[in-house]
Parts: sequence; structure tokens; C-alpha cells
Amino acid sequence: MKGIMIQGTASDVGKSLIVTAMCRILANEGVRVTPFKSQNMSNNSYVTRDGKEIGRAQGIQAEAARVEPSVWMNPILLKPRSDQHAEIVYLGKALETLSGRGYRDHFYEQGLAVIQQSLHHLAEEFDVVVIEGAGSPVEINLKDRELVNMKVAELADVPVVLVADIDRGGVFASIVGTLDLLESNERQRVVGVIINKFRGDITLFEDGVQWLEEKTGVPVLGILPYVENHMIDGEDSLSIRTQFSKRTNGVLDIAVIHLPFISNYSDLEPFLYEEDVTLRWVHNKSEFGQPDAIIIPGTKSTSNDMIHLRENQLDILIQNHIANGGYVVGICGGYQILGEEMMDKEGTDTGIPNPKVKGLGIIPATTTFYKEKETNQVIAMYHHATGLRSNHPLEGYEIHLGKTIFSKEVCPFLTLANGLEDGYFGHGGQIIGTYLHHLFHNDEWRNQWLNMIRKKKGLPSEQIRSISEYKDKRYDLIAAEMKSHLKWDLIKQIINQWGSKG
Repeated sequence: MKGIMIQGTASDVGKSLIVTAMCRILANEGVRVTPFKSQNMSNNSYVTRDGKEIGRAQGIQAEAARVEPSVWMNPILLKPRSDQHAEIVYLGKALETLSGRGYRDHFYEQGLAVIQQSLHHLAEEFDVVVIEGAGSPVEINLKDRELVNMKVAELADVPVVLVADIDRGGVFASIVGTLDLLESNERQRVVGVIINKFRGDITLFEDGVQWLEEKTGVPVLGILPYVENHMIDGEDSLSIRTQFSKRTNGVLDIAVIHLPFISNYSDLEPFLYEEDVTLRWVHNKSEFGQPDAIIIPGTKSTSNDMIHLRENQLDILIQNHIANGGYVVGICGGYQILGEEMMDKEGTDTGIPNPKVKGLGIIPATTTFYKEKETNQVIAMYHHATGLRSNHPLEGYEIHLGKTIFSKEVCPFLTLANGLEDGYFGHGGQIIGTYLHHLFHNDEWRNQWLNMIRKKKGLPSEQIRSISEYKDKRYDLIAAEMKSHLKWDLIKQIINQWGSKG
């Protein structure tokens, strides 16, 4: 197998972005390249064309590589359900929920087997595999049964590049310390170091490069600049918070209710491209303010998050906002929260069988949770009763537990390609609920909805902005930027020579 693995001295050093850039660089050079991450922990997922669930980052990296995302790119996805438990998504399907201890004790051999199977499948289909690690490869308390770093490099037999974040400080100690803590056979796989998130005059770091190379015997393969607003989907809500916190002057104020178990927050990222929008997180009633619109996002535990809203009196503020004519969109769990009641017969939402939780009572509907999760890619049109018109179908995906049933006749929001109806459309679009994730990634719909709000505020309408075109350009721009700061010919030489051994 030809490939390379990007590991980090810590979490959030920029591994995902570097893998994304490398996938696009290689794709632009005509290489059949694929991303791979053996095990991902994130509630921000991506649904493949065949209705399977993988980590969002691997879906984005596949887009950058110009290939169809598949479960082989991320065979194990852990979706946290609490501080100690996570749902195991195995080859795209929910398997079971285990504690951290239970996962380590009972899943390790099964995990190793599916990682080997995935690597074999990718090696047959692609020329190069760009592998992403997780956290640090020298977490001593976890190292004996890890499935994400050096064990994967060993299974794939690929060289490793270590990435360190200079922006957080301590870059020399983090690199030297990580290398010193590796076993000798692991240390031999490390063929280079990348310094990431560098700010300022790079010539001031020349002595640092020389010292690192002399001290470790490992070449520095690049010093990458800090990329502001790179617009590439993040694995967690921190990346969205960071990017939106820098924009506070948008005339449209959209409040996103920050749920404790929030998931699939990539639904919000299209608003980064709307210059007149300020999107802000609301954690408690003091942050609520007077928004023009509210978005209630997806969640891994609808019932518990509804209880959280009530305990923090956010339920009353949302209800008052709607009563005063404010706009609201509930997506997936947020749609369920807008209903009258949630019933968890199987205990799949709360972990306790048969609880009932009252919702906001905005939509006349009851949601019942079942064991089986719906995961589908979706193509839809506006329901004819909405009066909305579209030149293009809406695309997105469903990934939810539960079925929502109305207690009286209402106007659905969408008609799906299979003929079924989805969601709720009330008061001319003031109130919308839907199971369709990535609703706002549809440029025409996002523009139409924002123009409704602009009109209410007496503002002129804006033209449609194409996210897909802009994102593809961003992939190329970031790839070009990264390549200009990497010793790219040397990296390719390492990949080819290592992959030709034996």
C-alpha cells in the first residue's frame, strides 16, 4: 500500500485540514487518492450515498479528493451520548452503545479486523491512502489497545508525519516529547514533522527548524501558516463558534440554541458565506436577546435537551419569539422539540424505557422513538401546499431516531422523491420543522428563507450565493497554499519509496 499518515502531538493541531489539503493536491496531480480514519469520535456525521454514516471530516476529505465517500474511509464512528458512553457506528450502521471501558475491553479485536478489511479494500481501489490519526500517539494510558495512531500505521505499513501546533505554544517540547515517548519501532516510522498554524515572519523560525532537525534527526517538511476562515467543515462546534465569533456586524441576527447534546452542526456552516448574517450561540436566557430568527439544531438526546431548555427558561423565550412573529427552524431533533410530546418506548433516546417529555407545543405533533435509526440521502421538492417554488430539488440527508405524527391536518414542508412527506410548514414559512439535514446547504432555499427575513426587516433581497462552487474553489486555494509551504516533492518521494519497499 502506498500512503502516508498524519499524526499530531495533540488534538486540534490541524490534522483534518492537512489531510484535506493533501487529498486535493494529489487529486489535482491525477492521483487516485482516498482519505482514511480508522476511528472517529464526533457527533458531526456524513451520510453516504447508500445511507451509511461516517465522520463528517472523512466525507469532506473525500470531496476534496474528488471521490465518492464510503464507509471504508471511516469504519468506526463513535458518537458521544454522555461523558462516559458513546454509540458505536460500525461500517456505517449503529451497532451498540458502550462505556469507554466496555469499548476497550470488548471491541478491540473486532475493531482491528474491520480496520484491516477497510485498508485492504481501499488499497485495491486507490493509488494512495492519506490516513488521519487522532489526538496524540503517546497517550500512555491508552496505548496498549489503541486503534487510531501507530497501530494503524503498522497495519497499513505507511510512514508517519507528525504535526505540531505552534499557535498554542510549547512546540519544541511537544515534538521532542512525543518522539521520545514513542517505541523504537514506532519512532522509525516518523519521517518528518510539520509545524502548523504559524503566524508572522517565517525567517524568525529558521533557527528553530535547524535545532529541531539536529535534535531529532527528523526533517521539517513544512511550516504552514495559520489559515483564517478556511471555511472547511470542522469536526466539532468549536470550529464554527470560532469562525462566527469574528462576525458581529451582520444585520440579520440568527440565534442558534446550543443544546448540550447538539449534533450535525455542519447544518449551520452555510451561513458563513452570507455576509449580512450574524449567527450566534445561545446557551442560556441571558444570551437570547431579540433575534430575527432561531434555529434549533439536531441532538443526540432530544428529550434531555428539551428538559435543558425548560430548566433554563429558554422554552418560554422561544415560544414568545414565535408568538411575536419571529422565524424558527427546527432540524431533526430541533423539529421534534417543536412538537407537543416525545415518547421513548425503547429507551433509545434517554436510556430509560417509556418516559414522556413535553415539547414546546409549537407544532401539533408527537414523536415516538424506536430502536432503528433512519439514515438516508434525500432528494425533495417543496410540498405543493407551501406555495414555494424551486428551480432545483433540495438535497440532504436524514439521520434520526423516531417518527413524528401530527394530531391534525397540517401543511408538510417537503415531498420526498419516494413520494413521502416531510416536516411542517406554518404561517407562510415563519415556523418550519424538518428531518432534512443540510437544508441550508441548498443555496436557493437558504436565499429564499433569508430573503423572507430581510423583507420583514425592510431590507432589500440578496442574490443567491453558490456554496458548492465556493467550497470547491476553497479546496483548491487551501491546497495551493499548503503546497507552497511544504516540501512537496520530498513528501511524494517518501510516499513512493516507502510504498515500494519489499
